[in-house]
Amino acid sequence: MTPDSLIKVTGRTPLAGHYPVQGSKNIALHLYAAVMLTDAPVTLHNAPAIVDTGVCARILQHTGMGADFDGSTFTTGPAAQMCPVIHPAIGHQVRTTAVLAAAVLARTGIVSFPYPGGDAFCPRLIDRHLAAMQAAGADIITSDTGVRAFTGTHGVRPFTVDVNTPYGPSLGATVTAMLLAARAEGTSLITSPSIEPEVTETARFLSERGVGIAFDAGSLTITGTDYIPGGTFTIAGDRIEAATVAMAAAATGGNVTLDGINLTNLPDGLTIPLAKAGLTLTQAAGPHMRAAVNVAPGPLTAIETQTGPHPGLPTDTAPQLAAMLTQAQGTSLLRERIYPQRDTHVNPLQAFGANIHSTGSLIRIRGGTPLRAAEVEAADIRAVTALLIAALAADGTSTIRGLHHLRRGYGHLLDGLATLGAEISTEPED
Repeated sequence: MTPDSLIKVTGRTPLAGHYPVQGSKNIALHLYAAVMLTDAPVTLHNAPAIVDTGVCARILQHTGMGADFDGSTFTTGPAAQMCPVIHPAIGHQVRTTAVLAAAVLARTGIVSFPYPGGDAFCPRLIDRHLAAMQAAGADIITSDTGVRAFTGTHGVRPFTVDVNTPYGPSLGATVTAMLLAARAEGTSLITSPSIEPEVTETARFLSERGVGIAFDAGSLTITGTDYIPGGTFTIAGDRIEAATVAMAAAATGGNVTLDGINLTNLPDGLTIPLAKAGLTLTQAAGPHMRAAVNVAPGPLTAIETQTGPHPGLPTDTAPQLAAMLTQAQGTSLLRERIYPQRDTHVNPLQAFGANIHSTGSLIRIRGGTPLRAAEVEAADIRAVTALLIAALAADGTSTIRGLHHLRRGYGHLLDGLATLGAEISTEPED
């Protein structure tokens, strides 16, 4: 195994300037599955230059598809004969393995795939994915290492499935069901679907290619087709990265402009708590997508909020928000409603001197305590950005382990923060 690199951050410098927001990691990963349904070449513009993009290209190539990434454009071509296997080792490196498998099942009527990998901050089940495959006519065989699904010669068929969970609609299972339905000749019904941007952007991609898609109150109707053309599609800006940089600026008392994203890309569940904490987000004038982030004079203000389905506070911004709130006067309460528990960032933040504690799904942050430099290690993508924010706000030079997590989700975050004035570098770990 190649040694990881260390991130060195010297804090207490207010961030200022322009930051180019990458294409959305989470939207892109679901579109990489959707392109597997097409019968002609596809070009995805604004693809993020992250490790997971390369992993997905290798997964597609293993199935026999053409797949290439040049740093900003992801291009694919259909397989002459698709191999019905998601590579067992490569497929275990991303969270969307079951979604990719659904696309292969829709095309070939059979697929073998490993259990998903990606971040492991809590158990993340795939039961709703498997329920969608079964509803579409597949028999499922599970083992200790993975899943085999097969429909027989009849292929996938129209179906009805509920993708709700005790924590709200499953984003991934909604896309899995959508991909299966897109190739099933007839009309399928998904009840309690997620309406996260990952879902609606995948729906837009398929709709533009002739798949009948209609959202209604509490349901999603899909009319499939046996031919899906290719073409071009532009991936939306990454709302999670935009929020991360905005909160880093706030934690350091800075002001930044986010290029490549509009305020309309940011849900109310994010912008309203940020405004209550003391951030002002405005849509910059001009023809380009651009949002300005300004921090009110004086200290940030403590808030109470909770994550939730779109347009609520995205769970992938909660760790960064907790880090920012260490700089807010008063006691903040942050409740996690998407996953049973998400607190891998709490103990490392304590190492910076933060007064932060978690009890079940609730995180309590008593802000206003000066942070000091620390040596910490991150366990997942969003935790490492939370620790970056803490290090940027702390006095002294911090060392953060977990750069490989960062590279899975952020293509140029460290370089971008450096252009905003952050004193930040990487070096090999001994």
